[in-house]
Amino acid sequence: MIIKRTRLRVAQPKSAFAEGNARWTNLDLDPVPLHRRKWGPLSFIAYWISDAFNSATWQFASSIIAVGLSWRESLAIVAISFFIISFVIAANGAVGAIYHIPFPVIARASWGFWGSYVAIISRVILAIFWFAIQNVNGGNAVRCMIGAIWPSFLTLKNDIPEDQGITTAGMVGYLIFFIVQFPFLCIHPNKVRWLFIAKSIIVPIAWLAILVWAFVAEGGGAMFDQKPTVSGSKYSWLFLANMTSVLGNYATLSVNQSDFSRYSRVSPKWQLLYIPMLPIVFTFISFIGIAASSAGQARYGGDIPWDPIVLISHWTSRACRFFAAFSFALASLGVNISANSISAANDLTALAPQYINLRRGQIICAMLSWCLVPWKILASAGSFLNFMSAYAIFLGPVSAIMLWDFWLVKQRKYDTLALYQPSNPTYRYSAWGINWRALAAFLVGVAPNLPGLIASVNSSIDVGVGIHPYQFGWLLGFVGTSIVYIGLSLWFPAQESLIERAVLADEIYDSRGTVDGVDAGSEEVLGEGGGREEKMLGGKDGMLEKRI
Repeated sequence: MIIKRTRLRVAQPKSAFAEGNARWTNLDLDPVPLHRRKWGPLSFIAYWISDAFNSATWQFASSIIAVGLSWRESLAIVAISFFIISFVIAANGAVGAIYHIPFPVIARASWGFWGSYVAIISRVILAIFWFAIQNVNGGNAVRCMIGAIWPSFLTLKNDIPEDQGITTAGMVGYLIFFIVQFPFLCIHPNKVRWLFIAKSIIVPIAWLAILVWAFVAEGGGAMFDQKPTVSGSKYSWLFLANMTSVLGNYATLSVNQSDFSRYSRVSPKWQLLYIPMLPIVFTFISFIGIAASSAGQARYGGDIPWDPIVLISHWTSRACRFFAAFSFALASLGVNISANSISAANDLTALAPQYINLRRGQIICAMLSWCLVPWKILASAGSFLNFMSAYAIFLGPVSAIMLWDFWLVKQRKYDTLALYQPSNPTYRYSAWGINWRALAAFLVGVAPNLPGLIASVNSSIDVGVGIHPYQFGWLLGFVGTSIVYIGLSLWFPAQESLIERAVLADEIYDSRGTVDGVDAGSEEVLGEGGGREEKMLGGKDGMLEKRI
């Protein structure tokens, strides 16, 4: 018996979809087989509650107040934004629940094989950014936990320059959080859903306790009596700019909700649950942040503590500080896995499926996050909002193209097998593998926002009224791209991509006699430590080839 090992390549089963072309798929990109679809209604509800309860959601409402609006406008912005984005998340998530394929593969249907890289790269950049930001939030929470146990830790000598936006104690917290989080990056999405369920129980209880404290301690504080400090056109543009920031918060999941809905074992109609649930849950969490920040300002004075860890640090009870900070650390851990690392891993896997799978993709995401110095992004309320506005302008057009392509242009009919076959003309679109309609619509959606994006990066550049389109960039990009893409697709239809009936993954698996998502001639097993290995049974001279 001869055993061959290839250390860099990931498992490449004799898939019903790869057809010998490992350039476009591996086991993690293939459609999810029936028996691996573990996510039910409880999993999806826990997933979204887990996603909602994180420091960023708390910070949005408070940071909106910090830049000049009142609590009423803050809550209105959050509610309206999530009402809008919930429709997009539900619509794009339903595609994954129907076809059980991830976002990078779905993108091929509207963009073409090589054109899909525009959407994938746009998405993966923001996923890594968000992963880095949540690492800082989690690290700050860990620093607070350590300070509650060992008070002198908070007064450690700082050897990091002040302009870096982080202290030595903060960096220690960051490192500890990073190390604790690392094992979770190696868990498959079917198993990590239990983390979301645990978080959806523990964190809400802790945050409700903070809400009770806010009203018992100071009756909610004086923030509820404050009025906006801006008016007129400035008020209107600030309202739109902050709405764009909130939309940018979940612009990522508006395009790649299918990375999770692909594991669904229930009807795609369950995706409609997001439309009433998301605005209610996210607005309520924002209200907790407002009430707690208001009470903190009334009790401790000074600036509004829009960062919850700053607020918790003022508490005299060390036990309360520890457990409250633990809830924020757990919140950052859960959302980092659910919204960032797994999503980035799917995208990275699509870029190099021969060498990257979900596990490796999450590890690469974690390593790249160090390069982004995220503690600088979180240095102030203004910079945090500017960052979110900046990148949302790219994902609004991407989500629009995917939504209308499936529900209107293609009439909900995709050929799952053709999405894995670059030689198949169905989704090739051109000799370059690019759907020019999607590319043109994307450029139309992004272009009006570029002057404002430039000004946000370099404030010394005056773009005049060119700043205004950028202030509602997600909405402008989404609507503009929708009109152009639908128009071009109807006037210049890609006839080869308009099929008579949908071809589902289960049809392909059944017709080819596959077992566990791979051909019956191969057997996939779990290797040591939970890693995938594949034993190719039979073959020439009875050779057994094992690939890791």
